[in-house]
Amino acid sequence: MPVTDRQLAEAVIERLRAAGHEALLAGGCVRDLLLGRTPKDYDVATGARPEEVLALWPRALTVGAAFGVVIVCEDGCQVEVATFRRDEGYTDGRRPDQVTFTDARQDALRRDFTINGMFLDPQTSQVVDYVGGRADLEAGVIRAIGRPRDRMAEDYLRMLRAVRFAAELGFEIDPPTAEAVRDLAPKIAQVSGERVREELARILTAPPVLARVTVSGRRRGLEFASSLGLLAVLLPEVENLRGVEQGPTVHPEGDVFTHTVLAVETLREPTFELSLATLLHDIGKRPTFVRREGKITFYGHERIGEEMARGVCARLRLSGLATQRVAWLVRSHMKFMYFDQMRQATLKRLMAEDGFEELAELWRADCLASGGTAEGYEALMARYRALSREEVRPKPLVTGDDLIALGLAPGPRFREILDQVYDAQLEGRAATKDEAMALARGLGLGT
Repeated sequence: MPVTDRQLAEAVIERLRAAGHEALLAGGCVRDLLLGRTPKDYDVATGARPEEVLALWPRALTVGAAFGVVIVCEDGCQVEVATFRRDEGYTDGRRPDQVTFTDARQDALRRDFTINGMFLDPQTSQVVDYVGGRADLEAGVIRAIGRPRDRMAEDYLRMLRAVRFAAELGFEIDPPTAEAVRDLAPKIAQVSGERVREELARILTAPPVLARVTVSGRRRGLEFASSLGLLAVLLPEVENLRGVEQGPTVHPEGDVFTHTVLAVETLREPTFELSLATLLHDIGKRPTFVRREGKITFYGHERIGEEMARGVCARLRLSGLATQRVAWLVRSHMKFMYFDQMRQATLKRLMAEDGFEELAELWRADCLASGGTAEGYEALMARYRALSREEVRPKPLVTGDDLIALGLAPGPRFREILDQVYDAQLEGRAATKDEAMALARGLGLGT
């Protein structure tokens, strides 16, 4: 019978204790268990030195042994086993320059936030709390352990982590911790794009609404990031949407920043790419803003926004595929405004795109964030669901080889003929191979 992560963690603790070492569950898994949530992983903190852990598990991974961390693996599960330690010096703003092995109390004091600084004895369910984490958990507060400025300076990503925990859990950030983040916010620029991306992804996919608050985790995260000065450093394109006016008739909700946050909040279980694209979908509005005779326009903002979005994706070190998806969503977010007037071939080509359902969800959120309804979205999806995959993306009746057989040479017109014949096929004007070939022949002879 395969073990679970929790069973492995408890087995590790039992074995360490049998060998005479103190061992407890530690960190985020304790927080989640006390909140009634299922932890993503389980960590063990122990008085055993790395070499003593390795003596018990010779095949364990030693990727972090210099910092007292050993990873025990079994049946596809893994548990991080870390020796109680005190950290000294953070020259690079991320890793300690030196660690000293110590006891549980000192280990708790070097952690980031009180809600992450507790230990739990799985055998007795006793919580070992040296930092007031349990009280903050009950009060719904994100509080740095010790001096907030010191904790943030040790790893600047902690500033964004404070926002992320507030977003995920529906908690408030205590004033001294928030003040430290606000003071040090420019330092977040020193954190790698990859690490920022991981935290941002969790903020942008946070739960919609939590019992403790009335707004979504995503909205809270963005508002915290903005008010603490982090958004202006990490995503100035989004922060700069503040104060960009919109026509009150079309956008009664307010400026572009307000609209953007509402759109992100309205998404239903989004992927990171969809949520990021929604966050960026209107960033082209500031450079394209024009007020003429009392009317506000943003002509071409989707094309400008696409290029700006590619720059954001590059900073966040997104993969090529993820960047393409985000850029396409930003570029295409206006396409459904008049979908009921689209040619059938154009609409089917859109429906055939891998990201069609995400694009439709962005459009839905965009409409709702503008004070509109989801009626258009529902009509669009009804048409989509009424079509089979073969109707949306049929195999072409005419190929390039067929055109060559007709005596046509490959070139720019070659692609145009294939597209026109395929459009006719999508619209039912060429239902058979013979009909499609006749159309291709006529188009070819007309060159």
